[in-house]
Order: sequence, then structure tokens, then C-alpha cells
Amino acid sequence: MKRSRSSTAWLNEHVNDAYVQRAKAEGYRSRASYKLMEIDDKDGLIRSGDAIVDLGAAPGGWSQVAAQRLRGSGRVIALDLLEMAPMRGVTVLQGDFREQDVLLALEELLAGARPGLVLSDMSPNISGIAVCDQARVMHLAELGLEFARNWLKPDGAFLVKIFQGHGFGEFLQEMRQSFRTVSARKPDASRDRSPEVYLLGKALKT
Repeated sequence: MKRSRSSTAWLNEHVNDAYVQRAKAEGYRSRASYKLMEIDDKDGLIRSGDAIVDLGAAPGGWSQVAAQRLRGSGRVIALDLLEMAPMRGVTVLQGDFREQDVLLALEELLAGARPGLVLSDMSPNISGIAVCDQARVMHLAELGLEFARNWLKPDGAFLVKIFQGHGFGEFLQEMRQSFRTVSARKPDASRDRSPEVYLLGKALKT
């Protein structure tokens, strides 16, 4: 089947993207690795000895960075619906985070330990119908927030990808009700035309 003009344009943009080329040269699984690096450099999220949960981890760019920066002191649990190749220092769990049995499997892996950082880069399959896509993104963000509220250390942090649009204000308010500080981050590796923004909540309110 012949590619559409839009898909061809995306492919060309992706191949020529400086962060894509840099990831290949430096051995990272995706350009998204640089998003987490920049945010961690600014906010100091990855702390020695912590457990880190990475939701929506495939292909593993964030987990890869987290494991490297833990330097063997701590652990990373990466969860995604898609299969991921093994990574040193990362426990990979394949499954749909929306399903209760997958959540229970994740909780069993934690074995009572409370993570110091929950990452959520979850994104649904994009349908192209803006209202539906936004609703699915918001639902995944809500699930990530619920998990973070239930499992984070009191001084832990939650970093979540969200799209600006319907429901953004309400979700931001939920974050502010849950954490002592909430900040928005738009790292350089996030494409300018993308509506994505990362919200960072630090220190749970009790």
C-alpha cells in the first residue's frame, strides 16, 4: 500500500530528527530517553536505592536511563502492553495496566516496597479522533495518578505525560490536591508541535 503524504512526512521528520540520530549513536532505545535525562538533571528524581516504576515503558528509553542513573543501587520495574527486550537492572512486566490482574502482578513485584519515583509515559493507540484520543490519554493519566497516590513513598515523585486539551485543568487540580509541589515540564526533546506536557508532582500530601 502506498504511503500517504502525512505518513511519509512523519517518517522523514523522524529519520532526520536530531534526538533520534543521537539515540542511535549513543545506544539509547528511543529519543524519549533525553526527555527524562533533562527533567532528572533539573529536578533530581532518580535517587540511589529507590525502586522506580515505569508505566508505558516500551521500548524502554526511560527505564534504560533510570537503571543507568541508579548505578546498581535500587531497581526499575517497567510495564507495558508491548513486548520489550530485556535490560540490565530492569524487571520487565508485559500487560495492560488497565487490567486488575496486571496491577496485582505489579504490586507483587514491589513486594511491599514503596517506589520513590513513578513514571507514566503511557499513551493509547491514536485514532485520529481528537476527542476520543484526549479522553483515553486522560484515563491513563488518572490510572497512573491513582497508583502513585497508593504506592509512592511520602517524599516520592510522580512524572506523567499528558496532552493539553479537555480535562487538563481538572487533572492539574487533582495533582495539586495530591502533591505538595506540582510543576510542568516541556523538555527540549519533546517536539514543539506536540501537545504533550509532563506534570511533575513531588511529596505526597497526607
